[in-house]
Amino acid sequence: MASPAVPFFLLLLFAILSNTFADPDLLQDTCVADLSSGVTINGFVCKPSNNVSANDFFFNGLKNPGFVNNSLGSLVTAANVLMIPGLNTLGVSLARVDYAPGGVNPPHTHPRATEIVFVLKGKLDVGFITTANVLISRTIKVGEVFTFPKGLVHFQKNNGVGNAAVIAAFNSQLPGTQTIAATLFAACPPVPNNVLAKAFQIGTKEVEKIKSRLAPKK
Repeated sequence: MASPAVPFFLLLLFAILSNTFADPDLLQDTCVADLSSGVTINGFVCKPSNNVSANDFFFNGLKNPGFVNNSLGSLVTAANVLMIPGLNTLGVSLARVDYAPGGVNPPHTHPRATEIVFVLKGKLDVGFITTANVLISRTIKVGEVFTFPKGLVHFQKNNGVGNAAVIAAFNSQLPGTQTIAATLFAACPPVPNNVLAKAFQIGTKEVEKIKSRLAPKK
Protein backbone atom coordinates (compact mmCIF):
# COMPACT_ATOMS: atom_id res chain seq x y z
CA MET A 1 0.00 0.00 0.00
CA ALA A 2 1.34 3.45 -0.90
CA SER A 3 2.37 5.66 1.95
CA PRO A 4 -0.12 8.48 2.76
CA ALA A 5 2.87 10.81 2.61
CA VAL A 6 3.25 10.27 -1.16
CA PRO A 7 -0.14 11.76 -2.23
CA PHE A 8 0.42 14.61 0.23
CA PHE A 9 3.84 15.28 -1.29
CA LEU A 10 2.38 15.27 -4.82
CA LEU A 11 -0.36 17.70 -3.78
CA LEU A 12 2.23 19.96 -2.17
CA LEU A 13 4.43 19.83 -5.28
CA PHE A 14 1.44 20.64 -7.51
CA ALA A 15 0.53 23.61 -5.32
CA ILE A 16 4.09 24.94 -5.45
CA LEU A 17 4.31 24.55 -9.23
CA SER A 18 0.88 26.13 -9.74
CA ASN A 19 1.96 29.19 -7.80
CA THR A 20 5.30 29.29 -9.58
CA PHE A 21 3.83 29.35 -13.07
CA ALA A 22 0.84 31.61 -12.37
CA ASP A 23 1.02 35.29 -13.28
CA PRO A 24 2.16 37.17 -10.19
CA ASP A 25 -0.10 39.68 -8.49
CA LEU A 26 0.78 43.35 -8.76
CA LEU A 27 3.18 44.49 -6.07
CA GLN A 28 2.09 48.13 -6.26
CA ASP A 29 -0.99 50.10 -7.26
CA THR A 30 0.42 51.12 -10.63
CA CYS A 31 3.50 50.59 -12.76
CA VAL A 32 3.26 53.24 -15.45
CA ALA A 33 5.54 52.28 -18.34
CA ASP A 34 8.66 54.34 -18.81
CA LEU A 35 8.73 54.09 -22.60
CA SER A 36 11.96 56.08 -22.79
CA SER A 37 13.94 53.68 -20.63
CA GLY A 38 16.68 51.68 -22.28
CA VAL A 39 16.28 48.82 -19.81
CA THR A 40 14.97 45.66 -21.49
CA ILE A 41 12.61 43.47 -19.46
CA ASN A 42 9.47 41.42 -20.13
CA GLY A 43 7.24 44.48 -20.28
CA PHE A 44 8.37 47.97 -19.31
CA VAL A 45 10.08 49.41 -16.27
CA CYS A 46 8.02 51.69 -14.04
CA LYS A 47 8.20 55.45 -14.06
CA PRO A 48 8.98 57.03 -10.69
CA SER A 49 5.66 57.46 -8.89
CA ASN A 50 6.19 61.20 -8.50
CA ASN A 51 6.25 61.52 -12.31
CA VAL A 52 2.91 59.73 -12.82
CA SER A 53 -0.07 61.80 -13.97
CA ALA A 54 -3.63 61.26 -15.17
CA ASN A 55 -2.41 61.56 -18.75
CA ASP A 56 -0.58 58.24 -18.32
CA PHE A 57 -3.99 56.56 -18.08
CA PHE A 58 -5.78 58.57 -20.78
CA PHE A 59 -6.17 58.20 -24.56
CA ASN A 60 -8.70 59.82 -26.88
CA GLY A 61 -7.67 58.10 -30.10
CA LEU A 62 -10.66 55.77 -30.38
CA LYS A 63 -13.42 58.36 -30.53
CA ASN A 64 -13.13 59.14 -34.25
CA PRO A 65 -13.31 56.79 -37.26
CA GLY A 66 -10.00 55.75 -38.78
CA PHE A 67 -8.89 56.55 -42.33
CA VAL A 68 -9.83 53.50 -44.43
CA ASN A 69 -8.83 54.68 -47.91
CA ASN A 70 -6.13 52.04 -48.34
CA SER A 71 -5.62 48.76 -50.18
CA LEU A 72 -7.30 46.72 -47.42
CA GLY A 73 -10.12 49.14 -46.73
CA SER A 74 -9.55 48.96 -42.99
CA LEU A 75 -7.57 50.60 -40.22
CA VAL A 76 -6.70 49.43 -36.71
CA THR A 77 -6.21 52.11 -34.06
CA ALA A 78 -4.53 50.57 -31.03
CA ALA A 79 -5.02 51.63 -27.42
CA ASN A 80 -2.30 49.53 -25.84
CA VAL A 81 0.55 50.21 -23.43
CA LEU A 82 2.44 52.12 -26.12
CA MET A 83 -0.43 54.62 -26.24
CA ILE A 84 -1.49 54.36 -22.58
CA PRO A 85 1.59 53.78 -20.39
CA GLY A 86 -0.64 53.23 -17.36
CA LEU A 87 -1.70 49.87 -18.82
CA ASN A 88 1.71 48.42 -17.99
CA THR A 89 1.30 45.23 -15.89
CA LEU A 90 -2.53 45.47 -16.02
CA GLY A 91 -3.02 42.87 -18.77
CA VAL A 92 -5.68 44.70 -20.81
CA SER A 93 -5.88 46.86 -23.93
CA LEU A 94 -8.32 47.99 -26.61
CA ALA A 95 -8.37 48.79 -30.30
CA ARG A 96 -10.79 50.33 -32.74
CA VAL A 97 -11.08 48.81 -36.21
CA ASP A 98 -12.80 50.72 -39.02
CA TYR A 99 -13.81 49.17 -42.33
CA ALA A 100 -14.83 50.65 -45.67
CA PRO A 101 -17.49 48.78 -47.65
CA GLY A 102 -15.74 45.60 -48.76
CA GLY A 103 -12.87 46.29 -46.37
CA VAL A 104 -11.09 43.45 -44.63
CA ASN A 105 -8.96 43.03 -41.54
CA PRO A 106 -6.95 40.23 -43.15
CA PRO A 107 -6.14 36.86 -41.57
CA HIS A 108 -3.85 37.46 -38.60
CA THR A 109 -3.08 36.25 -35.09
CA HIS A 110 -2.46 37.79 -31.68
CA PRO A 111 0.18 35.57 -30.06
CA ARG A 112 -0.29 37.03 -26.59
CA ALA A 113 -4.04 37.58 -26.26
CA THR A 114 -7.62 36.48 -26.75
CA GLU A 115 -9.69 39.12 -28.55
CA ILE A 116 -13.35 40.03 -28.18
CA VAL A 117 -15.01 42.52 -30.53
CA PHE A 118 -18.13 44.66 -30.06
CA VAL A 119 -19.76 46.02 -33.21
CA LEU A 120 -20.24 49.79 -33.14
CA LYS A 121 -21.50 50.22 -36.69
CA GLY A 122 -22.49 48.09 -39.67
CA LYS A 123 -22.18 44.34 -39.90
CA LEU A 124 -19.23 42.05 -40.48
CA ASP A 125 -18.45 38.52 -41.55
CA VAL A 126 -15.98 37.23 -38.96
CA GLY A 127 -14.25 33.96 -38.26
CA PHE A 128 -11.30 32.04 -36.90
CA ILE A 129 -9.62 28.78 -37.88
CA THR A 130 -8.93 26.10 -35.29
CA THR A 131 -5.76 24.00 -35.16
CA ALA A 132 -7.87 21.21 -36.69
CA ASN A 133 -8.29 23.52 -39.72
CA VAL A 134 -11.99 24.11 -39.04
CA LEU A 135 -13.45 27.53 -39.85
CA ILE A 136 -15.75 28.96 -37.16
CA SER A 137 -17.57 31.94 -38.65
CA ARG A 138 -20.75 34.00 -38.67
CA THR A 139 -22.12 37.47 -39.41
CA ILE A 140 -22.30 39.97 -36.55
CA LYS A 141 -24.07 43.32 -36.43
CA VAL A 142 -24.42 46.41 -34.23
CA GLY A 143 -24.42 45.61 -30.52
CA GLU A 144 -23.21 42.03 -30.98
CA VAL A 145 -20.00 40.44 -29.74
CA PHE A 146 -17.66 37.78 -31.11
CA THR A 147 -14.55 36.19 -29.58
CA PHE A 148 -11.30 35.10 -31.23
CA PRO A 149 -9.28 32.64 -29.11
CA LYS A 150 -5.66 33.44 -28.33
CA GLY A 151 -3.19 32.65 -31.08
CA LEU A 152 -5.69 31.42 -33.67
CA VAL A 153 -5.81 32.89 -37.18
CA HIS A 154 -8.87 35.12 -37.60
CA PHE A 155 -10.33 37.84 -39.81
CA GLN A 156 -13.17 40.33 -40.26
CA LYS A 157 -14.75 41.53 -43.51
CA ASN A 158 -17.30 44.24 -44.15
CA ASN A 159 -19.72 42.88 -46.73
CA GLY A 160 -22.19 45.71 -46.14
CA VAL A 161 -22.85 48.77 -48.28
CA GLY A 162 -21.76 51.25 -45.60
CA ASN A 163 -18.81 51.68 -43.28
CA ALA A 164 -18.43 49.44 -40.23
CA ALA A 165 -16.52 49.67 -36.96
CA VAL A 166 -15.76 47.57 -33.89
CA ILE A 167 -14.11 48.02 -30.53
CA ALA A 168 -11.77 45.13 -29.75
CA ALA A 169 -10.64 44.19 -26.24
CA PHE A 170 -7.60 42.07 -25.37
CA ASN A 171 -6.35 40.39 -22.22
CA SER A 172 -2.85 41.74 -22.80
CA GLN A 173 -1.30 45.18 -22.54
CA LEU A 174 0.43 44.49 -25.88
CA PRO A 175 -1.21 41.57 -27.70
CA GLY A 176 1.03 41.64 -30.76
CA THR A 177 -0.22 41.10 -34.30
CA GLN A 178 1.08 38.86 -37.06
CA THR A 179 -0.70 39.33 -40.38
CA ILE A 180 -0.28 36.06 -42.23
CA ALA A 181 0.39 37.41 -45.72
CA ALA A 182 2.79 40.13 -44.60
CA THR A 183 4.56 37.81 -42.15
CA LEU A 184 5.34 35.29 -44.86
CA PHE A 185 5.80 37.49 -47.93
CA ALA A 186 7.19 40.72 -46.48
CA ALA A 187 9.54 39.47 -43.75
CA CYS A 188 12.97 41.07 -43.45
CA PRO A 189 15.25 39.27 -44.19
CA PRO A 190 12.86 37.59 -46.63
CA VAL A 191 11.60 34.04 -46.37
CA PRO A 192 13.32 32.14 -49.23
CA ASN A 193 11.22 31.95 -52.39
CA ASN A 194 11.66 28.18 -52.67
CA VAL A 195 10.23 27.71 -49.16
CA LEU A 196 7.11 29.72 -49.99
CA ALA A 197 6.76 28.13 -53.42
CA LYS A 198 6.85 24.66 -51.87
CA ALA A 199 4.49 25.59 -49.02
CA PHE A 200 1.86 27.20 -51.25
CA GLN A 201 2.41 24.90 -54.24
CA ILE A 202 3.03 27.82 -56.60
CA GLY A 203 5.95 28.91 -58.75
CA THR A 204 8.72 31.24 -57.65
CA LYS A 205 7.49 33.89 -60.10
CA GLU A 206 4.15 33.95 -58.31
CA VAL A 207 6.00 34.25 -54.99
CA GLU A 208 7.99 37.21 -56.30
CA LYS A 209 4.82 38.86 -57.58
CA ILE A 210 3.12 38.54 -54.18
CA LYS A 211 6.24 39.83 -52.41
CA SER A 212 6.35 42.88 -54.68
CA ARG A 213 2.74 43.71 -53.87
CA LEU A 214 3.24 43.37 -50.12
CA ALA A 215 6.64 45.05 -49.90
CA PRO A 216 6.64 48.07 -47.55
CA LYS A 217 6.29 51.31 -49.45
CA LYS A 218 9.46 53.43 -49.30
